[in-house]
Amino acid sequence: MWLGFGLLLALSFKGAQMGDLPLLIQKWQNTRAYLNDYLHPDFSDANTVAYYIQQMWITIQVAIWGTLMSVGLAIPFALLCSNNVVPAWIRFPTRRLMDLLRAVNEVVLGTAFLVAVGLGPLAGVLALAVHNTGVLAKLFSEAVEAVDQPPIEGVRATGGTRLQEIVWGVIPQVAPLWTSFALYRFESSVRSATVLGLIGAGGIGYALFQNIDSFNYARVSAIALIIVAAVVLIDLTSAALRKRLV
Repeated sequence: MWLGFGLLLALSFKGAQMGDLPLLIQKWQNTRAYLNDYLHPDFSDANTVAYYIQQMWITIQVAIWGTLMSVGLAIPFALLCSNNVVPAWIRFPTRRLMDLLRAVNEVVLGTAFLVAVGLGPLAGVLALAVHNTGVLAKLFSEAVEAVDQPPIEGVRATGGTRLQEIVWGVIPQVAPLWTSFALYRFESSVRSATVLGLIGAGGIGYALFQNIDSFNYARVSAIALIIVAAVVLIDLTSAALRKRLV
């Protein structure tokens, strides 16, 4: 295994241009000059800052609904992907469908939904919901496959149906892990929703890329700080919820 891993690293060394890594040191002055523009964030216009905060809130709302919809869809798909719940003839095609949803990037999905629903946050919500369904279904199913059998056997011994085995024997065991996975995907969705603003899916991303295209790096720095502050608050909140629920 280690030999194969080393061979993989050697084969990918040239393709990843790892040989050019010293350029990061050789051209550090260019990097310093570029980053210097980011050291002076522009918060001078209160109305503009308020607009950016409003757009950041829209981005968070997109992430909330995208994650919520994906959790609702991922739960049944996760059960259909688990080898200790369904037979192989159901599990195999369902897993391949989830592979497909994970493989397609949110930006590609967002572009497709823009054609259907037009510009705005809804396209971002749908793109995140579809992509996250594939991701969460895989994580949820792995948790289901790792459950202990005695609680399930106990439900079966009392005459419980297959559905009751899942509801009373499986779900209570995996609920804490599922909650942790869902909170993690919500944090990731906030960052993904920011990128979706590039294609017109609403939120802070549009303002960010608009200022990048205008070379207004002082405003870009201000927007970046707002995004960082939002992500930190979400991370602290998620950690507190995870501590209580998991």
